[in-house]
Amino acid sequence: SGSVVSIQTAMANGTAKGSGAIIDTEGHIITNNHVISGAQQIQVTLANGNIYSAQLVGTDTTTDLAVIKLDNPPSGLKAVEFADSDKLAVGENVMAIGNPLGYDDTATTGIVSALNRPVTVTDDNNNEIVTNAVQIDAAINPGNSGGPTFNAAGQVIGINSSIASTATSSDSAGSIGIGFAIPSNLVKRVADEIIKDGSVKHVALGVVIKSDTVEADGVTRGGATITKSSATGSAVVSGGPADKAGLKEGDTIVAFNGNAVNNNYSLLGFVRAAALGDKATLTIVRDGKTMDVDVTLDQEESAVN
Repeated sequence: SGSVVSIQTAMANGTAKGSGAIIDTEGHIITNNHVISGAQQIQVTLANGNIYSAQLVGTDTTTDLAVIKLDNPPSGLKAVEFADSDKLAVGENVMAIGNPLGYDDTATTGIVSALNRPVTVTDDNNNEIVTNAVQIDAAINPGNSGGPTFNAAGQVIGINSSIASTATSSDSAGSIGIGFAIPSNLVKRVADEIIKDGSVKHVALGVVIKSDTVEADGVTRGGATITKSSATGSAVVSGGPADKAGLKEGDTIVAFNGNAVNNNYSLLGFVRAAALGDKATLTIVRDGKTMDVDVTLDQEESAVN
């Protein structure tokens, strides 16, 4: 737990608490954007109880991640090691460490409950954030946000970001055994880009989609069907990655790199996790037949949308 920190932020309307993970010996720390959003001052408490001030390096609202840096990092900082989240298996043991409800260095255990679970939350500007998250049943509560979940080898499999709740208010929300973590491979890429460039590049396919079901080879599957926009009348952005790959209106995307795409949120989660220049294989259903289409995600979201 020496790589896990507690974060307290001073806001215009009070204070907020969260967690984070040290990612290098220079004092960079990964956390959630919603932990530090609106912060006027950031204080970080290390596992030994020492408190340091920190500054914001950069944020990525699309993935709800942020990097902060200790102002005067001490020597001997211990950085976390990231696991390959593409190799996670449902049922493997995990441990979450963080600052739930203000209780520093709290460890909770459980298993990986599901993979690629599309989770939708809204940010401060009411924009939808969609993440294909790692679902865990280790107890996650307010204050765990931004903290890591480890596998049995002590490697970070994800950064805890949200919980499912039956509560009607976030003030009364607590663990019911369904927590969500941003996968470590996405966390590492976003953190590296923020440290290098101060921001993160995201890509788009350049299609308008709706959740749908489609039948092919005698099997009915969920998917994301390319459909005309009521606003523009276009289904595929001309010259965009999907257009160059030959996708067209009526195609239903049912898998992304072999992972099932059950609805439009699932597809959006996979695309938003992709890096600029990534190549992906989309499994589509066209005219009742299944086929694979290779697409190169070489255009930024802002250029395609």
